[in-house]
Amino acid sequence: MKFENRILLYMKILVVDDEPDVKALFEQRFRREIRNGEFEFSFAFSGEDAIEFLDVHASEIVMILSDINMPGMSGIELLKTIRKDHPMAPPIVMMITAYGDTDNYEQAMKLGADDFLTKPVNFTELKQKLQERYEG
Repeated sequence: MKFENRILLYMKILVVDDEPDVKALFEQRFRREIRNGEFEFSFAFSGEDAIEFLDVHASEIVMILSDINMPGMSGIELLKTIRKDHPMAPPIVMMITAYGDTDNYEQAMKLGADDFLTKPVNFTELKQKLQERYEG
């Protein structure tokens, strides 16, 4: 039996988005990576739910992908809370928005976001970014 020299990735990612179909979309687009044990996704459907999740699971999650425009706690408020009140939270936070405006981008980056994506999400690009972030 021959073994390949390859790095096995295992990344736990929290996706925060108020749209319920996001879960099915991520599970479909990352089906192979999930099956191969490369990525494991958890989902929170509001900023408040994400904070509750992090209170219990912060040490397990290595990346957060958060929508910016959500009712209640916005993604920007979530990012601010994570960076201020959850020092054990994941070191990588990527913001996602349907609005690619410079104000959201500048605010997110100022508050410590690691990357900024616009909707509709280009999943090929996202997979590449996730793998680069984890390997890098």
